[in-house]
Amino acid sequence: METLFWVCIAIIIYSYFIYPLILFTFSGITQAFSDTKYLWRKRQRRTIDIENYPSVSIIIAAYNEESCIKARVENLLSLDYPKEKLTLLIGSDGSRDKTAEILSEFDSEKLQIHIFTENRGKMSVLNDLVEKTSDDIIIFSDANTHFQADTIQQLTRHFNNEKIGAVCGELHLVDGDTGDNKDNVYWRYEQILKFHESRMNALQGANGAIYAIRKSLFIPLPANTIVDDFQIAMNVAKQGFRLVYDPEAIAIEEIAPNLTEEEGRRVRIGLGNYQAFFKMYWALNPLLGWRFVAYFSHKVCRWFVPHLMLIALVANVMLLDNIFYQIVLAAQLIFYTLAFYGIKQQAKGKKTSTLIALLAFFVAMNLALMRGFIKYFSSNVQGTWQRTTR
Repeated sequence: METLFWVCIAIIIYSYFIYPLILFTFSGITQAFSDTKYLWRKRQRRTIDIENYPSVSIIIAAYNEESCIKARVENLLSLDYPKEKLTLLIGSDGSRDKTAEILSEFDSEKLQIHIFTENRGKMSVLNDLVEKTSDDIIIFSDANTHFQADTIQQLTRHFNNEKIGAVCGELHLVDGDTGDNKDNVYWRYEQILKFHESRMNALQGANGAIYAIRKSLFIPLPANTIVDDFQIAMNVAKQGFRLVYDPEAIAIEEIAPNLTEEEGRRVRIGLGNYQAFFKMYWALNPLLGWRFVAYFSHKVCRWFVPHLMLIALVANVMLLDNIFYQIVLAAQLIFYTLAFYGIKQQAKGKKTSTLIALLAFFVAMNLALMRGFIKYFSSNVQGTWQRTTR
């Protein structure tokens, strides 16, 4: 029981603290070799050719997006990218509000509107829209996202390198009322990991709000796929192409207006994570090198942290005949007490200290993961969706 307790604690610590240190170390070494190679050969390392941007299709699946779809289309039509090389494909997935009506009001030859009367799920719409485009590069995004003027240039500049199959941009989260950036510490921590994993050719998936792939590498997914962005991008890596993270390709989204909507989103993503895990055994091959290391350390270990936390707590209770483990249990109880206090304070709209906010976020995130795990095994996973602000 003592061994079980420490194995659980060790895996959690490894995933969140030790793995990042290992990643940063090897990323730094890789960059040093890259710099030395450049200085020796004097060749340009960036693959940017602003005179030959590729033709691009931006694809969005929308469901009940009447509050933001008009602004989204206007944003896309105003982007600083050659108009003759840009096509917008938006599909309304059986929306029950005015989404289809608002889309139909636009009159632009660059905009292709597809109104689906039945709500089949996001992945079904994406599969259909990809089939309808003839452009070499596809950019996937969301209806509630906003691109900066040069976002497409930042994404597409990488595709001059034939080894690159997909590019993920950076998502900034803002408060809908004030416009203030609300990227929390954990979100920034994840962005740093993405940057260094990209350098090691081990980027894990993409962010559904902003990523681009070569159409030739797109593999249609089942209709009930939940985390489509992760699986689409990982399938590109599976075919031997690089995934790149570009923090200069920026998209902006509003944060969820309340904890209820955010919690529902996390549970659904958690469900999708386990769905992906049981469909992607190929990524657990150690021969994949850093891709395997990153997938196991950054994803698999994280997905099972709630299970490890529960096992560690139970194991700790069964070791109470030792005073050391009595102290450890007290520490755990204090940890959870502070976390649940923070969760309740946030539910009331009250601010807490940074430490308590982090504890609350960590516990809430893992509770949602566990709920997603239970839901995956206790329900028939469907691809149909309910709209959330994020």
